[in-house]
Amino acid sequence: MAAIVATAEAPPATTVITHLNAALLDMLQNAERLGYQGRLKKIATAVASAFDVEFMAEKSIGKYWKPLSDADKARWVGLFRELTAANYAGNFDKYSGQRFEMHGEEPDQNHTTVVHTTLVNPSGEDVELNYRLHQTAVGPRIIDVYLKGTVSELALRRSDYTSVLQREGFAALLATVRAKIDDLSAGRAKRQGS
Repeated sequence: MAAIVATAEAPPATTVITHLNAALLDMLQNAERLGYQGRLKKIATAVASAFDVEFMAEKSIGKYWKPLSDADKARWVGLFRELTAANYAGNFDKYSGQRFEMHGEEPDQNHTTVVHTTLVNPSGEDVELNYRLHQTAVGPRIIDVYLKGTVSELALRRSDYTSVLQREGFAALLATVRAKIDDLSAGRAKRQGS
């Protein structure tokens, strides 16, 4: 099994992404044997270690976060965490020789760091995945993923989610995200459509 190993000299943000990529590659190489539920269980731990899910969940609904009750905030964070893991479990479902390439990191706005990676896909199109991380009490954690290098996943979600909140309210948002998770588990959705 191929592995991605961080060296002792790797910067902390790069190390976080190296560990995430190693977990994703391991999951991908065993994707068909694991099935969706096995992939979800396997990647959930890596997501919890690599992402600042609470920060992302809050930012994904903008001004609608503050008025939520503590119970609704906890429900939203839990569902957002599940969606983040489901995106990987649902999309990394078939191994065909893919590998990750790391292209370094650079400081960015608001005291963040961007780590540049590519998912090399021998049987299809390579995917540029750039991760933005910020510092937390437990070290750097991911706060956004840029698909194709420039498309902010968090900004796309915020646009979608705040639109649902404005039109239909919090219960409708929960139902919408649950439906996306169900689609991912059934193989009906892909990352770009999530």
